[in-house]
Amino acid sequence: MKLKHLIAPISFTSILALSACAGIGGANTSQFLSIQDGRALLLDGVGRVGNVPDTLAIVELKDGRLRLNDDLVMPTSLVGPPASIAVLPDKKYALVTAATKLDPKDPNKVISSDLISLVSLEGSGKEVLKVVDSISLGSGPSGLALNRAGDLALVPNRVSGSISVVEIKGQKLTEIQKIAIGDKSGPSQIVITPDGRRALLTRDGDNQISILDIDGRKITLNKKTIYAGLKPYGIAISPGGKYAVVGNLGGGQGDADTISLIDMNIEPPRVIDTVTVGQTPEGISFSADGHFIGVTVVNGSNKPKSSPYYGDASYKLFGISNGKLEFLSEVKGGQWLQGQAFTPDDRYVLVQDALNQEIRLYRIDGKQVSDTGERLKMKAAPAALRYWK
Repeated sequence: MKLKHLIAPISFTSILALSACAGIGGANTSQFLSIQDGRALLLDGVGRVGNVPDTLAIVELKDGRLRLNDDLVMPTSLVGPPASIAVLPDKKYALVTAATKLDPKDPNKVISSDLISLVSLEGSGKEVLKVVDSISLGSGPSGLALNRAGDLALVPNRVSGSISVVEIKGQKLTEIQKIAIGDKSGPSQIVITPDGRRALLTRDGDNQISILDIDGRKITLNKKTIYAGLKPYGIAISPGGKYAVVGNLGGGQGDADTISLIDMNIEPPRVIDTVTVGQTPEGISFSADGHFIGVTVVNGSNKPKSSPYYGDASYKLFGISNGKLEFLSEVKGGQWLQGQAFTPDDRYVLVQDALNQEIRLYRIDGKQVSDTGERLKMKAAPAALRYWK
């Protein structure tokens, strides 16, 4: 029999289906960086001080399973938006901020820190991860951002009300500028547009979003301020730079809080849509292709069970349609959710559960997100997550 009679015709749809299946399987492996805060504990909604080390971990996803590849004891923090990791473009280094630390005079007390560390990701043997430099900035460094070249970082200092501009040269960090924002401003997270010309800074202390203009290493505050909602906190920008989306924390009194869509292509940028998501949208991210927006919603899961505001956390998936935020689907479950990270093919998303000290794996099929049931137990409360490679 001729070979052509042994091979059934394959449609274009079948090829796409086979390709999708291949994306799940063994050949494709994704690795992520996750930080864990050893001080962050909740017992029935009441904060307690843990006594295990902070860590930076390499988490691997392969064949639909999560695995801890390696971890490094180093200063990190849950306080602030879950965006305290930035991976340099060459994938060889990462920056990690630490907004809090144990009080050296009282092991039962947490105080502000001021540390940012440069971590090498290319070691060998027992030192795959290694801190190669650390410097002190303002108090409470939090959700940082890198420029496209990877030689400049902008770091909000939440407690001291400033932004540190940090030069990265080889394995050396140097603070080259400090921009005052305001003592009560609470600068939380910053994102830089893909063209490198602007940045947006959330300020949960005074309910504003600042625009910063970037000209090389000259960075200035724009006179225009954006008002999206009460306590803007986490923020993300789409891969193409057309949109930004911000989570508004609200007052933490059980009210339904919001996320807002910002059009970056109009001058000046402004909010064009706002929707309700539930209590406390903690972390917010765009998927790799920009089609999806993921939101971790705490939803009272960090409150005492006796509280009228107590509930299960949820992970919500949104899209953008005709300049409007479009709710797509959600997974309910987990407690005190923090960071999240999509796989490059947008078929999976990893979600951090700080209270249960684990990473949850969700699957995305079309516009539907569902729980795979896969969990990776961590040694402390996961607090920020970034795709590495």
